[in-house]
Order: sequence, then structure tokens, then C-alpha cells
Amino acid sequence: MMTSLVLTVIGPDRPGLVEALSRTIAEHQGNWLESGMSRLAGKFAGIMVAQVPADQSQALITALQALASKGLKVTVEAGEEVSSEIPRRAISLALIGHDRPGIVKEISQALAARHVNVERLTTLLVSGSMSGEQLFQADAQLSVPDGLDLDELQEALESLANDLMVDISLR
Repeated sequence: MMTSLVLTVIGPDRPGLVEALSRTIAEHQGNWLESGMSRLAGKFAGIMVAQVPADQSQALITALQALASKGLKVTVEAGEEVSSEIPRRAISLALIGHDRPGIVKEISQALAARHVNVERLTTLLVSGSMSGEQLFQADAQLSVPDGLDLDELQEALESLANDLMVDISLR
């Protein structure tokens, strides 16, 4: 029987951190499944899912926590199988506009009010092609209840987009 573990990792960015993490997982017959990792403000940070034989789970957790001696803090949570009682469908959201505080808060409030789940969110600052100004860009994978009126969601997001001076599109 296999156990899924959700890991969060953070440490000072330097070569060899992914190797140390992947070696530790492999030494315990683990399999690296999904991950998202980045260099952020001089730190290496990420989240990932590893699958390991149940009898290796505790030994792997202990070995991962020992990576703190190499500067990598690892937090481990057991994964769960979640079944949704409400039928849902997947849509994508793309946003770009001048950076300012509150963009994620406003959009996420509008989504949460409609029971839309954010399954994946990627944000970054990019340089505007003509102006060179900082633009905030976000891409999200959303899980939407089947009964939600997508036209109403689009209208609500467009209203926010006007207030926030950003472009938002749903796909």
C-alpha cells in the first residue's frame, strides 16, 4: 500500500536542494509526483506530492526533516483522497494589469462568494512591453460548481477588472 505525502519546502536558494530532496525520497522507495518550486526573494520554496510505501512513510518523514541540517526546512502532511459531493467543472482564469495591492484579495473574494475553488494559482510580476512598468499577471485553474452561471461570474469579474484596472478572461 502506498501513502501520499504533501511536502512544503523552504530554504536559502543554492544548488543541490532539489537533488537532496529527490535523493532522500528515492532512498525510501518514494516516487516524486507533482510539484511547483521557485526561487522567491532569495529563498527556494515549493510544494510537492510524493508517494511512498506505507512502511517507509515515517522513516522518510524523519529523513526529510533531517534536511534542516542542510538549510532546507521540510513540512510533511499526509495526503487525503477528497471526493466532491457537488458536481464541478474546470475553467481557467487569466489576469494582467498594473500591479497594486489587493488584486488577489478582490478576485479571490468574488470567487469564494460563488463557491469557486482555486485549484492552482500562479502569479508573477512582468515588465510592460511598451512602458516598462511592473504588471501583475495571474493564471488560475478553477473548479466551478456545475450550477454556477458562468455569465454572471464573468460579469462580476469584469466589474472588478474595471475597478482594479486589469484585464480578466475566463476559458
